[in-house]
Amino acid sequence: MCPDVVFNNQNTQNFVIMYSAEQKILNGYYALIQDLVPSMKLNLIQRLKESTKSSKVNESQMEDAFGSWNSNKSSEELIETIRSSRLINRQTEEF
Repeated sequence: MCPDVVFNNQNTQNFVIMYSAEQKILNGYYALIQDLVPSMKLNLIQRLKESTKSSKVNESQMEDAFGSWNSNKSSEELIETIRSSRLINRQTEEF
C-alpha cells in the first residue's frame, strides 16, 4: 500500500503516514462533524485527546468485537443444535 498523505503532528513532532483507506475514513468523519457548533467540536477534541493518552487496548472490548465462540460442545453438536432449532414454514403469502 502506498502512502497517501504525510503530515507533521505538532504535539508529538512525529510524522504520520496515512494510507488511502485511512484518509477516506477521516474524510467521512470530518464530513459528519464539520457543521457542529464550536462548543461541540471542542468537546469532541477534548475526548479524542483524552483517548490518545492511553495506548492500552481494553482486552475485553477486543474479545467482544472479535472473540471466538465459547462452548464445550463439539462443532458437530453445535451444528445439530442450530439445525434442530430452525423453524421451516413453507407456506407462501399471497399478495
